Amino acid sequence: MSNAFTRKAVRRLGGWAVSAAVPAALLLSVYPANRLTAQSVLEQFSYDNLKPSALQLDVGPLGGSNIRGTLTGGLRLDYGLIAPHVRVLLGVSYYKADFSSSARARFEQRLKSVVIDPSGDDTISLGRITWSDVTGDVDLQYVLPQSHTVTAYMGIGIGAHVRHGSGAAINGTFVQDALNEITAGLNGTIGTEIGAGQWRLSLEGRGVLSSGVSTASLRTGAVYRWGAKRRGSGR
Repeated sequence: MSNAFTRKAVRRLGGWAVSAAVPAALLLSVYPANRLTAQSVLEQFSYDNLKPSALQLDVGPLGGSNIRGTLTGGLRLDYGLIAPHVRVLLGVSYYKADFSSSARARFEQRLKSVVIDPSGDDTISLGRITWSDVTGDVDLQYVLPQSHTVTAYMGIGIGAHVRHGSGAAINGTFVQDALNEITAGLNGTIGTEIGAGQWRLSLEGRGVLSSGVSTASLRTGAVYRWGAKRRGSGR
């Protein structure tokens, strides 16, 4: 009886050991694979291919919150690939737009609320106000070659906006100071590049989220590429 009990206990312990060892073995076999996968993704990022390879000049219509439609222009430098299919672009752009009538009315109402007017008959009319914006940004774009001559791309980035307000009624006043600001923004782009030679055509939609003014623009431009073609870069 003692021997039977011993054999039964051994079988139970053996079964428990197998049931515990199998998940542990699976966990140990999966974890290094996941770790290797994460390492392989990180290893794809490299600064070795970062160097100026193209220059882009674009222009197009722009619309946004608190401003009327206008034109915008930009200059962008393609600084090469930081990872497969991922390129870095450094850019600067500019626009100058009129305040929309609704934005100007809200601004005048805010000013009226802080002006001391015992009789309540004062009026505030600011007239025409313009807002200019100089933006410097850095974009990461994922490149999707469609054919030998067509490359699609989409990307995100961040930008710094330097804004300046002006108008006959506000120049040199605290109102102008309130409109002058430096703020950050988030960029989103989607576009295509057409051509296989050094000169190419670009079509791009760009959206910007920032405090005060958020904009959307549709731009077309010329791209000059002097860098050597790289596999998977769309160049």
